[in-house]
Amino acid sequence: MTTLPTAPAPMKVQPKGGDRTWLLLGYTALTAALLLLLKDQISQGPAKLLQPVLFGGYLLSLLFAYQWKAAPWAKSLVFAAGILFVLPAMGRSNTSYFDLVIQMLIFGALALGLNIVVGLAGLLDLGYIAFFAVGAYLWGIFGSPQFAEVTGNQAYANGINPAYFWLFIPLAVAAAALVGVLIGLPVLKLKGDYLAIVTLGLGEVIRIFANNLSVTNGPQGIDGIESAPVPWLNNIAHSLGFAEDQYRLFFLYFLVLIVIGIIILVNYRLDRSKIGRAWVAIREDEVAAQAMGVPLLRTKLLAFASGASFAGAMGVIFAAKQAFIDPKSFDYFQSIGVLSMVILGGMGNIAGVLLGAVVVTLLNLMVLPTLSEVLQSTFPNINQNLDPSKYQRLIFGFVLVFMMMFRPEGLLPSERRKNEMHQDDGPAANNPNPDSLSSDNQTRGGELGGKLGEGGNETLSPGFATRGENEKTGSER
Repeated sequence: MTTLPTAPAPMKVQPKGGDRTWLLLGYTALTAALLLLLKDQISQGPAKLLQPVLFGGYLLSLLFAYQWKAAPWAKSLVFAAGILFVLPAMGRSNTSYFDLVIQMLIFGALALGLNIVVGLAGLLDLGYIAFFAVGAYLWGIFGSPQFAEVTGNQAYANGINPAYFWLFIPLAVAAAALVGVLIGLPVLKLKGDYLAIVTLGLGEVIRIFANNLSVTNGPQGIDGIESAPVPWLNNIAHSLGFAEDQYRLFFLYFLVLIVIGIIILVNYRLDRSKIGRAWVAIREDEVAAQAMGVPLLRTKLLAFASGASFAGAMGVIFAAKQAFIDPKSFDYFQSIGVLSMVILGGMGNIAGVLLGAVVVTLLNLMVLPTLSEVLQSTFPNINQNLDPSKYQRLIFGFVLVFMMMFRPEGLLPSERRKNEMHQDDGPAANNPNPDSLSSDNQTRGGELGGKLGEGGNETLSPGFATRGENEKTGSER
């Protein structure tokens, strides 16, 4: 019986370039120094245009620490310095930096949740922001004077005890997951565009409820939402020179870091678990997945519930940060924005999704508003129709079109996604593991097929050689 030749083991792809430890440390030190030393000079006038440039340049150091080949201690140092020193220092001098970073992390968590539904399970959900609203209104009603209006008891004029904030985070996780299951049950038999339209409608139903129910105070929204009291952390903030009105953001900054760290860990474990493989199987081919024993409805519901739970937890933090919520904060465009973060960053990749959230939030909350402010201050009589902030969706639409044309897999895609989007690019000869019917094997015939053109010998590829030997039945051998 012919023995198949052993194929050489595929070579591992080595990181591009050599060790960049000192380059990483030098770039991080330079951008951090420029950002901290020039923070007062770039706070007003035309020089304010340098704010998004320097801040974005510093954030790139965190991306480089993730991507570049460098010593582990150097990468840890870059992340620790950024989280514990540079970003808090910028937030102390300008509260808008704290607010921006917290928003980036909140939307990053939302994008990670939607990545489970869209990126892993392949279920297009256009009403995802509804789960965010569930968590926000759950704490907004109980943690504000609105609770006194609902109960008619003036003992709750300021809401319930703010210390219950910690209890409402897991409650919001459970409530959002339950809503995800209830929404998913009637619609998950649908696929593709039909599923997207139905989830969009159900997401709008949640917003319309919030806009019309008295318990949510309708379109007027809920204000005076409290946050958890953390006296020991306030003392630390005071000793570091933070103003009293910055204590809440100081607390929420570290809280959202902890929560998104947990979310990243859960995403990482799910992605590499049996459940994660089942989601990917459903995304690739539902029929094949079902044939292999994957329970479709239960697995899809688990994807909806998992993604919704992340949004619910962040909804509580969002309500505490804003101290005011209304139905306009949870409209259809917010769902589209979160979906765009997933697509722009790279579906299926945790780091890519976070990068997409940072880029979109930076564009929406810093780049365009800063450009608009500088134009209005420099040219007071400028036509208001030329205000860049009014063209936010237009500009972002152009960005997405450009991305779909030139990098459809996203800024930082997973290897699987990258291979899917570029499987037809380049000649097959570049494949390190050519299949048995490659031009090389057909020309030379390999060891199993003999040479083409010799005698009447049948040229068999390695894939068919063994079958050729075994074509005879047992009685014919």
